[in-house]
Amino acid sequence: MPRHHLKYYDNVWEAGGYPPAEAANMQMRSRLMMALEDIIEERGLTQKDAAALFGVSQPRVSDLARGQIEKFSLDALVKMLHQAGY
Repeated sequence: MPRHHLKYYDNVWEAGGYPPAEAANMQMRSRLMMALEDIIEERGLTQKDAAALFGVSQPRVSDLARGQIEKFSLDALVKMLHQAGY
């Protein structure tokens, strides 16, 4: 019976074939997006209220809620968290 060797990755993005630096960027963006989602949930915000808090449009909050990671840069996510007081 052949032996299968498992390969372990630091994060899911690296496992998905992204180069290490890009995988790290994607992981950081994912974590920041989850933090923003937590703020929305903890405060019971509507998308409109979250948009006002984060200093963005409601469609941007919709993108966030749908997990559209490719639409957000690290910079944009950090600015949204800063706007929310973090």
